[in-house]
Amino acid sequence: MSETTHGGAIATSESPRSPDDGLSPAELAAKYGLTVSGARPSLVGYVRQLWERRHFILAFSRAKLHAQYSQAKLGQLWQVLTPLLNAAVYYFIFGLLLQGRGGMQNDEYVPFLVTGVFVFTFTQTSVMSGVRSISGNLGLVRALHFPRASLPVSFCLQQLQQLLYSMVVLIVVLLAFGHYPGPLWLLLVPALALQFLFNTGLAMVMARLGSSTPDLAQLMPFVLRTWMYASGVMFPLAYMLEKAHAPDWLAVVLEANPAAVYMELMRYALIDGPHHQSLGGHVWVLGAAWALVIGIGGFVYFWKAEERYGRG
Repeated sequence: MSETTHGGAIATSESPRSPDDGLSPAELAAKYGLTVSGARPSLVGYVRQLWERRHFILAFSRAKLHAQYSQAKLGQLWQVLTPLLNAAVYYFIFGLLLQGRGGMQNDEYVPFLVTGVFVFTFTQTSVMSGVRSISGNLGLVRALHFPRASLPVSFCLQQLQQLLYSMVVLIVVLLAFGHYPGPLWLLLVPALALQFLFNTGLAMVMARLGSSTPDLAQLMPFVLRTWMYASGVMFPLAYMLEKAHAPDWLAVVLEANPAAVYMELMRYALIDGPHHQSLGGHVWVLGAAWALVIGIGGFVYFWKAEERYGRG
């Protein structure tokens, strides 16, 4: 700034210096408590944010569950009819035509089959919902600020609620074939808890992958169908492996896969038959290991890309 004096000389005067002069953008942000919009919080802070939004997560899962079959005339009955119809088809093909029962009679094979279908469907639908949880809800992701893990967790809760509705029908099937409640039925609670934790972690892995690769949703049905056949949903896995003269290492790998493990836990708890009278402790160890590794690992894997969801 300058001004002319009476003698014609030009005098200059400087504007007062701001206390922020010379500070870098990072220093200015630290001084005034500014943060990057959409930045990833710490892992502990992220868990805290999820807990604070627990009511939203539960309400969102319920809304999705009720809207799922809102256009169908039978409505929510399809939650139960779909796995039951699948079980009927598998019974005709694997129980009658291919004789894949492994020596089980109908009173044991039908509960074995229905339990396997319901348990695997829980994992299957959780994975498919996870793949689309971010890419299918971009409007919500871009419009609101919330921990993105809320979406795959909510979709897994939706599938858990659907399974619990289906369990009513499963119990009717068990009673109809002479399998009555006993102390082992209490094992349903830890078995379902472990499977839910595993499903949620896997859904988070698929949610991150699906957010950047939408075509993954088209590929997953083929992957899941292969997984179903390799897990013994419709037949005793050990029986079919022995019948096919499979190498020992393949039998170990297939019997240790998480879908087979959780089905084995559920069948042991529910079915009272000669083929389900004992269960090795290693199965529970495997179930807990899969739940912890995939559940926690999937959560951390999803969290690491938090700031990228909905961008681009």
